[in-house]
Amino acid sequence: MRICLFEPDIPQNTGTILRMAACFGLPVDIIEPCGFLLTSAALKRAGMDYLDKADYIRHADWRSFAEARDNGTVPGRLVLLTTKGAEPYCDFEFRADDILMLGSESKGVPDPVHDYVDARVVIPMKPEMRSLNVAMATAMTLGEALRQTNSFPKRTQ
Repeated sequence: MRICLFEPDIPQNTGTILRMAACFGLPVDIIEPCGFLLTSAALKRAGMDYLDKADYIRHADWRSFAEARDNGTVPGRLVLLTTKGAEPYCDFEFRADDILMLGSESKGVPDPVHDYVDARVVIPMKPEMRSLNVAMATAMTLGEALRQTNSFPKRTQ
């Protein structure tokens, strides 16, 4: 399983997601341009000392990510978390090779990305609410995906 961030805007969210991915041993794909430098102090504060343990790949743009996926460098089914999704994430059947994609905090993803993905899921919430924080949405959905696929890291005591 992987996490993919499409043009993230907020360094604190990206740092939090990189920290979470490091804790679960998951790679992260970051599709540029970002709304901040990956050396930003806010990113480092949120990621803490986990950033050194994070496995992430920076893609110059959407096209380079799509090419990496098409040639098998980034394998897996691309599952977009979106407020425009129809299937609730808790009803979706995740697979161990899924790539959980999240859009930019300010813009989401453009229509060509929506058209490219393999599946779209939504987190059900009150109709008058717009969206959740991207790091929270990642955590909720990733937790369900790892549970379904029995992919949480094994604890050693």
